[in-house]
Amino acid sequence: MRGLKVAVIGAGSTYTPEVIGGFIDRADRINVDELVLMDIIDEKLHIVAGLVKRIVQNAGLKTRVVTTLSLEEALEGADYVLGQIRVGGLAMRASDEKAALGYNLLGQETTGIAGMMKGIRTIPAVLHIAETMERLSKPGAWLINFSNPSGMVAEAVLNRTGVNMVGLCNSPINIKLHYEKKFPGRQVSIRYVGLNHLAWVTDVFVDGVSVMPELLKQAADEYKKGSTEGYLTAPPALLKSVPAFPCSYINYYYFRDKKIKEFQDKPETRGEECLVNEAEVLKEYADETLCNVPESLKKRGGANYSTAAVSLIDSIENDLNSIHVLNVRNEGAYPFMAYEDIVETACVVNRSGIRPVSYGTFEQPYITGLMQAVKAYEKLAIKAAVTKDKSYALAALMVHPLVGDYDKAQAALDGMWR
Repeated sequence: MRGLKVAVIGAGSTYTPEVIGGFIDRADRINVDELVLMDIIDEKLHIVAGLVKRIVQNAGLKTRVVTTLSLEEALEGADYVLGQIRVGGLAMRASDEKAALGYNLLGQETTGIAGMMKGIRTIPAVLHIAETMERLSKPGAWLINFSNPSGMVAEAVLNRTGVNMVGLCNSPINIKLHYEKKFPGRQVSIRYVGLNHLAWVTDVFVDGVSVMPELLKQAADEYKKGSTEGYLTAPPALLKSVPAFPCSYINYYYFRDKKIKEFQDKPETRGEECLVNEAEVLKEYADETLCNVPESLKKRGGANYSTAAVSLIDSIENDLNSIHVLNVRNEGAYPFMAYEDIVETACVVNRSGIRPVSYGTFEQPYITGLMQAVKAYEKLAIKAAVTKDKSYALAALMVHPLVGDYDKAQAALDGMWR
C-alpha cells in the first residue's frame, strides 16, 4: 500500500472524527501516512483535532495528524482532499431558513431559496479549493466533496476546473443499507435515478429478482396505517402515478405547503437546533478522556458519510471496480440529461477513475421533467454564484419548482442577498 496524504478542509466540523473512524476500519487496505486537518476557526479545530489524535493513538495507527489554518499547507502534496466546509457556519444556515419561511418559502439548507443562498456562498470557496489543488496537490489528486449543496457544487467545479472531483451524499448509501436490513443475508441492489437531493429508487432487486411491486404495495398499506417512514412510503395514488420510492427530500416537492407550515410552526429552525447540538458535541469532544465518537453526534444526522467517503477511496486505491452512487458528469448515463450535466447515479469506481453506468431507456416523464427543471435552476444559481449577478439568482428562483412566484422571489432575494 502506498502512503497517502489526506487533507480534510473544514476539519473543525463535528463530523471529522467519524470520517477518521472510516480510515481506522480500513487500516489494512488504506495507509494514511499524514492526515492534515485544516479549518479557519482555530478554537473548533483545536477541539476536534484533539479528539482525532486520541482516536488515532488509541487505534494504534502511525498516522501523523497535523493541524493548520493554511489551505496551501493542507493541499501541498495531498493525494485526497475531503471538503466539508460551511461558509458562514450554522448561524448563516439558521438565518437563511428563518428568512425563507418569513416569505412563505421553504426554509431548508439545500432545497429552495435557502439552499440557493448556501450554494451562492459555497461555490466560490470550493472553486478556490479546487484551483489551489491544481497548483499544489499531487497530479491526479481527488477532491471528495461533502459540502452542500453537493450536486450544485460538483456542477460548478467539474465544469470549470480540471481537478478530479466527485460530489458525495449519504442518502444513497443509507437507502441501500435500509433495504439490506429489510432483507438480511441476501444480495440486495437498487436502481437509483436523480440529482443530489432530488432522487428516486425505481427498482429493488433481491438475489437478482425485482421485489418492487411487492414493496410498492407494502408502502401503500403502511401509509394507510399512518406510517410516515420518509422515502419508504407515500400516498397510494402518488405511488401509482410515480411508481418509485422518493428520497426524503422529494417530500418538499410532494408536500410543499405542509412542509412550509410544519417548519413555520416549529419554535426553532433546524439550523438553530444544529447550533445547540454542535455546542453540546464540542463540549464532549473537549473532554481529554474521550477517545471515540459520542452518541450525541447522531442527533446531528449525516450518518455514514465516513462509510461512503472511505469506501470510495478504497475502491480507487485498490482497483475494486465497485459500484457507488455519486455526483458526476452524466456522460450519457441518463439519456434525457445533457452530457455535461452533473447527476447522481451509479458509477464503477477503480484505479482508472469513476465511470457512470448507463441507466438505459427511462420513461417516467414526471421524474425526467422535474430533474430537468431543477438542473436549469442549478445552472442559473451557479452563474449567480460565479458572477455575483443578482439577476441570475432571480431567474433561478423563477424556474425552481418550489418558488416560481415573482413577488415572493424578488422580495426574498432582496432581503437575503445581502
